[in-house]
Amino acid sequence: MRSGLLAALLAAGAATGAWAQAPSSAPPGGEVVVLKAARMFDGRADSTVPNAVVIVEGGKISAAGSGLPAPAGARIIDLGDATLLPGFIDAHVHLTGESSDDWYRAAVEGLRRSVPEKAIRATEYVRRTLMAGFTTVRNVGAEDYIDVGLRNGINGGIIPGPRMLVATQALGARGGHCDTTGFPYLLFGKEPGIAEGIASGADAFRDAVRFEVKYGADVIKVCATGGVLSLADEVDTPQITQDEMNAIVDEAHRLRKRAAAHAHGAEGAKVAIRAGIDSIEHGSFLDEEALRMMKERGTYLVPTLLAGEYVAGKAAERHYPPEIAAKARAAVAARSASFRRALALGVKIAFGTDSAVSPHGMNAKEFTLLVDHGMSPAAALRTAGPSAAALLGLDKAIGTLEAGKDADVIAVAGDPLADIKATERVVFVMRGGRVHRDDSAAGASRP
Repeated sequence: MRSGLLAALLAAGAATGAWAQAPSSAPPGGEVVVLKAARMFDGRADSTVPNAVVIVEGGKISAAGSGLPAPAGARIIDLGDATLLPGFIDAHVHLTGESSDDWYRAAVEGLRRSVPEKAIRATEYVRRTLMAGFTTVRNVGAEDYIDVGLRNGINGGIIPGPRMLVATQALGARGGHCDTTGFPYLLFGKEPGIAEGIASGADAFRDAVRFEVKYGADVIKVCATGGVLSLADEVDTPQITQDEMNAIVDEAHRLRKRAAAHAHGAEGAKVAIRAGIDSIEHGSFLDEEALRMMKERGTYLVPTLLAGEYVAGKAAERHYPPEIAAKARAAVAARSASFRRALALGVKIAFGTDSAVSPHGMNAKEFTLLVDHGMSPAAALRTAGPSAAALLGLDKAIGTLEAGKDADVIAVAGDPLADIKATERVVFVMRGGRVHRDDSAAGASRP
């Protein structure tokens, strides 16, 4: 009976097409669209191009440059004193939830909300993220496979949102940052296991990777060290053994998935780097040895500076349990020096915010923090362009404005090279050739 039902479902899927993979971004009727603006930052140079023109056809960029002639019959969108850029990429988000200023209230509300309600709320979070100019994200941890549903709904054209790579459950050690800690035994009905991302031993973690991929993971996320927003672990302690991490990364790469490691502490980060992890997330306490290892191996750092601002930088406004508040203060006190050392050594940097810790849709505030910590505006913009695209394995499709790339194009008011805060003033969003936001006079006048 079960095999017969499965066969019927598979046949129905074949007949109707794989809706979860269907593109939603092709412009109707193959219309040619010409985008014009005062300038363009294409993601490759250190300067902008004046009199910018990007020509879009069939969901792809056919040409990008200065003063290009518009093809006959094309629809022209003139954005005036704005800058065209590649759609921003955020390599560290959690789009299935959002924190509040009161940790205790948020914890109670989270327990009361059903999975359907969480999923409905998440559709607003993905909309906000897209409207803020982020056309691609890597969602590095979610419960109940809501991230898989979001990705599939966006791909199927059901809801508007960014292109999503999803991790499903983050993997972690028992009692570690990715486990449920700080509550009475079995308060939640059962002890977490592989289905919740919690394992012990190399073989079990290898199976956990397979489990996540089976149920929809595009990327594997592992908690290599303690974290800030967990109750019962120290923020910088290593939590995964070398054998376990080797198995996680090996299995992820064998299945052609990238792997990311949450790692505040240096020793846990070194375990992940030795195993061949693709990126270190946060990196608050990275020492010289860890950073040199990253530089030698080409490991990316995703610094998530914005998360620190919202947890520790807004301590007077936010209310946390004492143990979380103490960890937040320690992490944010160390992260700036660690990031500046990474920058000085030439470690690869990819853009990430840890949005959910901060409100969704405010992702672009990370750019100002990157510049405040020593990056040039152009370098900061590239972290959310070609650098993040390369980390995600999507650099052949997105990350720059050039012929042949997907038409993920945004515009911001003003010049972000002169004022990086211009990234927070998004006036136009196109993903895959489909316009999702147009604040120009012509766009506002269209129904």
